[in-house]
Parts: sequence; structure tokens; C-alpha cells
Amino acid sequence: MLPLRLLLVSNSTLHGGGYLQHCQQQIQDFFGKNVKRILFVPYALHDRDAYSKTARDKFKTLGYEVDSVHETPDPVDAVRKAEGIFIGGGNTFRLLKSLYDYKLVTEIRKRVLEDGIPYMGSSAGTNVSTISINTTNDMPIVYPPTFAAIGLVPFNINPHYLDADPNSKHMGETREQRIVQYHEEPDTPCVLGLREGSMLLVEGSKATLLGSTKARLFQRGKHTTEYEPDSDLSFLLTDAQ
Repeated sequence: MLPLRLLLVSNSTLHGGGYLQHCQQQIQDFFGKNVKRILFVPYALHDRDAYSKTARDKFKTLGYEVDSVHETPDPVDAVRKAEGIFIGGGNTFRLLKSLYDYKLVTEIRKRVLEDGIPYMGSSAGTNVSTISINTTNDMPIVYPPTFAAIGLVPFNINPHYLDADPNSKHMGETREQRIVQYHEEPDTPCVLGLREGSMLLVEGSKATLLGSTKARLFQRGKHTTEYEPDSDLSFLLTDAQ
């Protein structure tokens, strides 16, 4: 088995920049020179053709060719042959349902965990890499067979993590309150809140917070913890509770 390689990005577009612009250097460092073609999974958005064109155009500027899984006659075979995988953001429920519909969940897990191919996720694509999609921010517009996800890491992530605005008149739950509600249920794993501009790099047994913003870790029955960029979060890979 080859080492685990993941780049889990909170968001694809950062305010003031273009698509994947804020993390393009990390993408190049991650996929490196050995990967030439990346398999893109556009299932999180309705218009798969337009979405794959956006990804293809961006990755071309970084030196990579993109094949979109929705254009292939056999998605399972495409995953089996992939040099690297990128699952884009959109609606997490739609994405996970499609991954199960096309029988890709087990196949992706096997390719990443056993064959060591690099997996990049953004937003919803980051959500589905974790234990479950229970801590997504999205509306359940479709009904996947289960909330259990690909399970490449033993914890959950909340992308686009948002701090409460003390000046806001909004009376709905804060993101923190919603994650605390999740942890009121038994046997729930810890949740890493990735603010926009942050990402988690996993290489083997090492996990590092990258990007320009801090992350917030929620653990059931414990106080929350803030982590600065470049923090070592490797303990999450072995001790996720």
C-alpha cells in the first residue's frame, strides 16, 4: 500500500480571486510532475459540461489535462485507470448520491487508500472524503442511500466554516451551534472547521493545515481548539474521537 495523499480544500473560489486561484501553488505541489491527467468528478453541480470546462481550463494553465468522469462510458473503469482525482464543490447530497448511483464510492476508496493515487476535494468534494456528510452546509435536495461517505480520513470536515458575526441581527443557529448539535449525538467523530482560504494536506501519516486562515477543531465533550496555518494536525489521522 502506498502512502495516503489528500488535498482537502475548503472552497474553490476565494473572495477577490478566480477559480482555484488561491490554492493553485498547493495544487501543483500536490499533483507534482508525475501526474499528467486528472479525473474530474463534476456531479455536485447540475451542469456537468460547463463545470468540467471550468476545471479543464484551470488545470490546463497548471500543466494538467482533465478527463471528466461524466464524459466516460464506464465511470468505474475511469476511476480504476485514473492517475489522480479531483472532486469539485456544489451540493454535497447530489454529489454523494451520484457517487453511489455510479458505484464509485468503494472504487475511489480503494484507489486512494490502497493504490495511493492523489485525491483532491473542494468544498463538497472535501465533505465526501470524510466519514460522513453530516456536517455539510448544504440543503438535502436529493436523498443519497446513506450519509456515510468515502471515508478517506477518520473525522468529518465543515468547509466554509463561518464565525458568528457579533453585529448580526440574524437569530438562526451559528455554525458552531450546529456542529455542537451534531456532537450531542453519540459516537460522532471530531469535526474540523475549515474557514475559506484554508486546506488540509495529508501525506501518509502526516496532516498539515495550509492556506491563509485558521481552522477550528470540534471534539465531542471537549472545548474547541483553534489552529494556525502550517499547524501539524497528524493526530487527527489516528485519534479522531
